[in-house]
Amino acid sequence: MMTEPQTLEVADLTKVYRTPGGENRVLDGLELTARPGESVAILGPSGSGKSTLLNIIGSLDEPTSGTVRVGDVIVGELEGAALSEYRACTVGFIFQDHHLLPQLTALENVLLPTLAARQTDGAEQRARELLERVGVIERAGAFPARLSGGERQRVAAARALINGARVLLCDEPTGNLDRETGNTLVRMLADLTKDGVTVLMVTHNVEQAGMLDRRFLLKNGRLAPWEAAAVEEGAG
Repeated sequence: MMTEPQTLEVADLTKVYRTPGGENRVLDGLELTARPGESVAILGPSGSGKSTLLNIIGSLDEPTSGTVRVGDVIVGELEGAALSEYRACTVGFIFQDHHLLPQLTALENVLLPTLAARQTDGAEQRARELLERVGVIERAGAFPARLSGGERQRVAAARALINGARVLLCDEPTGNLDRETGNTLVRMLADLTKDGVTVLMVTHNVEQAGMLDRRFLLKNGRLAPWEAAAVEEGAG
């Protein structure tokens, strides 16, 4: 089951952390629009706010000000059942660590979110289709300990999409993988956009970022097109 494609719009987003030493303005009027079926890479140094941005879009954190809109839904206005549905069905996360449960098979890990969202009708068929889509259907019965790092991340991608997510938030998904495996995973993520999924990936890897449709540098709380920012800073 998939919901209709949705445009992601981030407007004037600000996040300020207050510390004993003063204010830390991590995001400062950040703007971003990502269309359905588009892949976007966000680069930037550690501590620049990349993960904070993903967490706010995914409703795991709240902004100090500004809005996140997915389609007609303003995320900051959601509460109760509507917020739970957004987290379970509209957005999906892939982290650097796959977070698969070791006691469950690949198939069972993919099915796990359907229980929380009560979307169990036809769930096993959807799970198998997704495992085939990401190229690991032959590993459906394997436990995580028997999977390679790349296979685990592919299973994590299938799990993130099982409830019909239209926005896939990827936080350093290749950070624990070797170059070749990481590149293969990013190509797979980019291929998911053919289904209308919007892929937003945080990464330090310029090569892998180049495999996506657009690249941005997050610096001083705002996004700038990577190419222009790289020329300005002599980063090539």
